[in-house]
Amino acid sequence: MRPALKRSPEHVAALEQVRNWTRARFKLPEDAAVMAVEVSCRLPGCPPLETVVAFWIDDKRHQFKVFKRVEEVAEDDIPPAWLKGALVVDENAEL
Repeated sequence: MRPALKRSPEHVAALEQVRNWTRARFKLPEDAAVMAVEVSCRLPGCPPLETVVAFWIDDKRHQFKVFKRVEEVAEDDIPPAWLKGALVVDENAEL
């Protein structure tokens, strides 16, 4: 069993800030599910850490990536509101 990751208070605060910026940008209700995580990428040319954000509207998942560590994400990195429709993930699409 792997030990639980211990994140700094700054990391936790940065994740919360990204969720808040996402909620504000897309005018999501306070109780809307918004997930922000930092993931590692091992593909060639990929940054070692990137931030993935997902949120749900009417049972549709929307998702985007920021190719930065979560502590480096700025409000301007959040996609513009008019792009919301393009962020919908097709759950039935073949990979």
